[in-house]
Amino acid sequence: MSRKKALIITDGTKPIRLIALPLKEALADYKVKICPAKKFAGTDLLSADIFFIGCKRPKPKSFTYLEDFFSHINLVSRKCGIFSVNEKSLNYLKGILANSEVNLGEPLLAAEDGIEKTTINKWVNKLL
Repeated sequence: MSRKKALIITDGTKPIRLIALPLKEALADYKVKICPAKKFAGTDLLSADIFFIGCKRPKPKSFTYLEDFFSHINLVSRKCGIFSVNEKSLNYLKGILANSEVNLGEPLLAAEDGIEKTTINKWVNKLL
């Protein structure tokens, strides 16, 4: 039996990396790929059982392709977690995912200096 796959798409900023790394650890039963948005290809998402998206600020330049991509794909059977260090970014992420009909769990709002592993683990378990 092959392992489930998870994809974490980030804007590449340090605060988002500080969330993505413990997030990868929390997904111990998954084969996890952390992908900067500027290197994201739609095919990366095809094999993922669950995916996560995080950005520090709303509308990062590297998310232009993601905005277009998620407006033209139906992900009704997929689960997604969004995370950021500010509320406006979480609202932005909800907005770009709205048309995709993805199963969006509760967003994760973290501090810029990182987040406790127990908090990440609880959040991931709710999504799974």
